Amino acid sequence: MTSTHHFGLLILRISFSGLMLVHGIPKLWDVLQGDFGFGDPFGIGEPLTKILAIITEVICPLLIIIGYKTRLAAIPTFITMAVAAFVIHGDDPFGSKEKALLYGFAFLVIALVGAGKFSVDKK
Repeated sequence: MTSTHHFGLLILRISFSGLMLVHGIPKLWDVLQGDFGFGDPFGIGEPLTKILAIITEVICPLLIIIGYKTRLAAIPTFITMAVAAFVIHGDDPFGSKEKALLYGFAFLVIALVGAGKFSVDKK
């Protein structure tokens, strides 16, 4: 692979993961302040659902940014975006699903191709 290919993967990882942090960090602050209220589409409880969302919107994106266990970290984030698009916004118009789909496809690509050489994993 060429350096531009690896640089493109770096940009993909940093941009989408950085933008995902914008959604996850407020959830983390809520939990740190004791607010565990959140949607519960699968009936596992609001606190657990919110903690899982924080893992997939904060922890996984941070791992993806640095390029550590990138493919593994991208999978739960992709799944979360699929749930957002098809379960949370399942009955909504396409425009409501579009952002989750864009994020989802980006994380799917990251899961399939990996981090590239500009990463901790260097793969």
